[in-house]
Amino acid sequence: MDWLDNMKDAMEYIEANLADKISYDEIARRACCSTYHFQRMFPFITGVSLSEYIRRRRLTLAAFELQTSDIKVIDVAMKYGYDSPEAFARAFKNLHGVMPISARDKGVSLKAYPRMSFHISIKGDIEMNYRIEPKKSFEMFGVYGLIHSDRQTAFAEVPLFRQKCDDDGSVERMNELLGRFSNNVLHAALYDHTAEALKYMICYHVPKGFEIPEGFTKLTVPALTWAIFPDPQCALQKLWERIYSEWFPTSEYEQVEAPNFEMYYGMAEHTQGEIWIPVKKK
Repeated sequence: MDWLDNMKDAMEYIEANLADKISYDEIARRACCSTYHFQRMFPFITGVSLSEYIRRRRLTLAAFELQTSDIKVIDVAMKYGYDSPEAFARAFKNLHGVMPISARDKGVSLKAYPRMSFHISIKGDIEMNYRIEPKKSFEMFGVYGLIHSDRQTAFAEVPLFRQKCDDDGSVERMNELLGRFSNNVLHAALYDHTAEALKYMICYHVPKGFEIPEGFTKLTVPALTWAIFPDPQCALQKLWERIYSEWFPTSEYEQVEAPNFEMYYGMAEHTQGEIWIPVKKK
């Protein structure tokens, strides 16, 4: 399968360059997709961000070298891209639980993160509904918080942020401004992704002629083509995982850099959802 071959090529490039500068653009080129799409797809498939995977592999090899040779700690630090022994020592201890110099101690316990490989997992027993739909530019407004980019951390932080917006009255005020009942659900935008964080905005469409009050943020979304995935049960965390691990690898599309949306419909007691991802053909 082309996707497996492409991912194998990308991982081989990473492995061959752990002691050198690694280009994310080159990784994505070998995977036959954009850099943005690869960085978004990777953690959903593997459970870890691309930068974190590279960091773990480098520190795994660094530990092996310290255990099996007389190489100086400062030389290992420089070899694996750390600007100072202090920065290397902090990273090493965070991963392995001991300082680099202790890696040579008899009986010391260290962590080894093996090289990743990809295989076909035969599923297909649960269908995934979707539609491809072009849309004109539109505007949203709402309140946002910073959420960690790590997938598992984000899945824990988002419900807490949504609860905060319920508790502080932000959701009720937005529904009042829109002339809706207070238990109507609002949408969510995920945008401005970095390696560390993203913005998660509880939002809704800006009505025509509506003046956005102080305390709310406007988000302008350009004209785009969207892959839209409905879920009547609103189990969107699981749907996010399936989209990246099952749909994207077998589709002719890749993600483009623009906001993603979790669209919620109905009342708080009975909600249906959709995930909107901006895409383009490969």
